[in-house]
Amino acid sequence: MQIYVVRAGDSIWRISQTFGVSYQQILDANKLTSSERLVIGQALLIPTKGQVHTVQAGESLWSISRRYGVSVQEIVRLNNIQNPGSIPVGLRLFLPKPRPIVETSAYLDPRMTGARSTALVDEAGEHLTYLAVFTYAVNRDGSLTAVDDQAVINAALKDRVVPVMVLANFEAGTFSTDLATTILSNDTLQDRVITEALRVMDTKGYRVLDCDFEYLGKENRERYNNFLRKAAQRVRAKGYMISAALAPKLSGEQVGLLYEGHDYPAVGQIVDMIFFMTYEWGWSGGASMAVSPINQVRKVMKYAVSVVPKNKVMMGIPHYGYDWTLPYVRGGTFARSITPQQAVDLAVRYGVSIQYDLISQAPFFNYADEQGRSHVVWFEDARSIQAKFELVKELGIRGFFYWVLRGGFPQNWLLLEDNFVVRKKI
Repeated sequence: MQIYVVRAGDSIWRISQTFGVSYQQILDANKLTSSERLVIGQALLIPTKGQVHTVQAGESLWSISRRYGVSVQEIVRLNNIQNPGSIPVGLRLFLPKPRPIVETSAYLDPRMTGARSTALVDEAGEHLTYLAVFTYAVNRDGSLTAVDDQAVINAALKDRVVPVMVLANFEAGTFSTDLATTILSNDTLQDRVITEALRVMDTKGYRVLDCDFEYLGKENRERYNNFLRKAAQRVRAKGYMISAALAPKLSGEQVGLLYEGHDYPAVGQIVDMIFFMTYEWGWSGGASMAVSPINQVRKVMKYAVSVVPKNKVMMGIPHYGYDWTLPYVRGGTFARSITPQQAVDLAVRYGVSIQYDLISQAPFFNYADEQGRSHVVWFEDARSIQAKFELVKELGIRGFFYWVLRGGFPQNWLLLEDNFVVRKKI
């Protein structure tokens, strides 16, 4: 896949002629219809045979083959070159791209997606190693709130995706510090939580227990480590894996309710895998900015791999954006969550160009609605996802995961396939 950014005067037909691919291939790759309009700044995926190299003066097939680690014979075959000894300057050569093996995961909330949940799993299943079902909320008596999840578990298993059961200190629609303290301060309640979780795993087919305890505070830091140690021992005795989801920290000394309860080095020793939540810098209740700016993600991941084994590190990638109504007022109306496709549809509807911030590596645009209110939209597109994929390769980590599976981003799956080979464990 090649990423092309729409310019003034472009049409799908003109782009297809430029790249020598069919009109229909571009429509299919980007889930477009022939009647859809393009907007300046929109990122499109162009199906090609591999990465593209444009021949420069003085280059030969031999020098190009050395540069990319591809044999001359393979370049000749792939590009149907009739005279290998004479290649013209400006010729576009398609070259195979090495694809590292990674593990991938996605969180799914059946309450959010309803009847569409199984369809979403079917759509993404071939690209996933794990599927994490959010969430089995821990109650104050140590019991767990039931989740209607058997259909999505079955769908995951059908696609050879490992089902992950998520435990969370989730109460009244949010993460509760007080609930976490109640559970983590009582050995009897902890034992009941773990027993209940194992019963669900045995009954429903889960194979990984993911602990997503957030907003713990400094007072629960070591208590949470001890809970994970206890859970890990019992989970592994059953032949299952254990993972944890951790807030995006820049250092071990970072202060704040969200950060102080998560001990990267200790958790990295205890669990099999960590989901680092590298998103929500731009969040629905805050000021407008990129949801997952690559400069901030890089800082978190650099710290993570300095204290956690790389083979346990999973980097978070958002599958959504936000539409903020301006001006931002603290405590005012929350931004609306939208899919990448919905974001592009908005830009088309209001006839505005999509811009791209090079520092955060994220697209955004401004528009005014029918009531004259100003909006700004930050979201993910092919360029921002590719930037995150490049960081995964650079770090050499276990893989990455998505928050949250809800559809509306077909480009992501094509890029994933173009960049990586996904490891299947069942």
